[in-house]
Amino acid sequence: MSSNASVKVAIAQINATVGDLAGNARKIVEFSRRAHAEGARLVLAPELALCGYPPEDLLLRPAFMQSCAQALAECAQALADLPGLHVVVGHPHQWGERGDVRSKSHAVQQRFNAASVLQGGRVVATYCKRELPNYQVFDERRYFASGRDAGQGPLVIEIDGLTFGINICEDAWFDEPPRAAKAAGAQVLCVLNASPFHLGKVAEREERMRLCARDTGMPVLYAHLSGGQDEVVFDGASFALDATGQVGARAPFFEESLLVVEVSASEVRGAVAPVPEIEAQAWGALVTGVRDYIGKNGFPGVLLGLSGGIDSALVLAVAVDALGPDKVRTVMMPSPYTADISWIDARDMAERLGVRYDEISIVPMFESFRQSLAAEFAGLKEDTTEENIQARIRGILLMALSNKFGSIVLTTGNKSEMATGYCTLYGDMAGGFAVIKDVAKTLVYRLAAWRNAQGREIIPKRIITRPPSAELRPDQKDQDSLPPYEVLDAILQRYMEEDQSIDEIVAAGFSPADVERVTRLIKINEYKRRQAPVGIRITHRAFGRDWRYPITSKFRA
Repeated sequence: MSSNASVKVAIAQINATVGDLAGNARKIVEFSRRAHAEGARLVLAPELALCGYPPEDLLLRPAFMQSCAQALAECAQALADLPGLHVVVGHPHQWGERGDVRSKSHAVQQRFNAASVLQGGRVVATYCKRELPNYQVFDERRYFASGRDAGQGPLVIEIDGLTFGINICEDAWFDEPPRAAKAAGAQVLCVLNASPFHLGKVAEREERMRLCARDTGMPVLYAHLSGGQDEVVFDGASFALDATGQVGARAPFFEESLLVVEVSASEVRGAVAPVPEIEAQAWGALVTGVRDYIGKNGFPGVLLGLSGGIDSALVLAVAVDALGPDKVRTVMMPSPYTADISWIDARDMAERLGVRYDEISIVPMFESFRQSLAAEFAGLKEDTTEENIQARIRGILLMALSNKFGSIVLTTGNKSEMATGYCTLYGDMAGGFAVIKDVAKTLVYRLAAWRNAQGREIIPKRIITRPPSAELRPDQKDQDSLPPYEVLDAILQRYMEEDQSIDEIVAAGFSPADVERVTRLIKINEYKRRQAPVGIRITHRAFGRDWRYPITSKFRA
């Protein structure tokens, strides 16, 4: 090894699709060929790039593991004609024929989250991840054993006088794996990653790798996925740090990219993409999530109920940015309580974005339901029953259009509503993808204002400024029965995302009545959330994979 050597390294920031082994392998080969043409001697593909992340229980199927092994061998062979090029690929791996030892009541993991070095048409070395995350959206201990369990040590490879060590994602968040790589002779640390996005994650990730670089005295090359996979989104933003932890290169956010850097034992040089503001990151995550969920699952388009309110307006704007206006259809479904300004604003926004807009009144259907139930409800006042009937009529209409034309229904409920149960099962919760399921109401307003500031105003100003209402009874306002959204969202963040107790939240200055009401609503509406469609995760604690609470529980936090 030489302290003065420098090597051109390419980070292949690809958008992998779970289970598309042939397609993912093609991308790895394509990016490797581009990198070789630019003089790169080493290519880094992200964690589990060959099979996509997270593959979840596909990993438990022997046929899936066999297919991954075959795809890895074919990928190596496809790169055989690129002399001098080393390609590091993330993939699931098992040693020999062992696989997992499992019965209906017992399981011992013998599979590994691995990275293999491909060179000269074959697999020349394999490293197995040592630190397995088991928190938030991660449950890797369900599937993988640690590389330590295989008796495997660090992996280093020498290229043109410079020695590179390999880590995988969580490894580099701990001290031991990077230090072990350095002790084995590494001068540069390569970290393969599939790290789902949440607000604040980008800064957190770079800061942790900065500490790693300073601790080891090695540059860090961080190869990351981009794209959406079910509810999680990968933001890309691969980067390279010099030995002092300074950013020397960074790839763009939320897109595929080949980041080529010149690296030595102390320095890195390459293009540095800027870090977008937090609203731009949230918007990019939502757009990416919609685009890839619709595209990867083969839906011809989307449709949504456009109410004239802020939530459906935001979902429409995201959908058009993700898919274009030709793949988006809106339906306004006025009730007896729909204000004129609601359909006026809905029609206005649809025209601004150039999407198909239809109106289907629910008044005749609502009256029919009322008449059918009149004898049963005789002498009883109208309440949420009649409100929910309206929401369910709308759900039936949207699902009928979805079934007939193939487009998937985008639901428009936000995180504040999902938390407190201000959503109707089989009504406004009916659909296939919940775009803003993890976006609190206060953030909904921020994102609407941010999007309007990006050139042309696409959301009519009145939609943003008018008091929010479900318009399911005369003169209804959301704040009639909920604390102001600034208060509600603050309590929600403390209780749900930060795990603070009721007493701690009250001690922070919130009204005991508000805290008791909000936390009670969160608890009693778990049964609804279990039946909600999958939605995009943009916080570190979303309702979904992050949130696994019992429906039946007497615990008061």
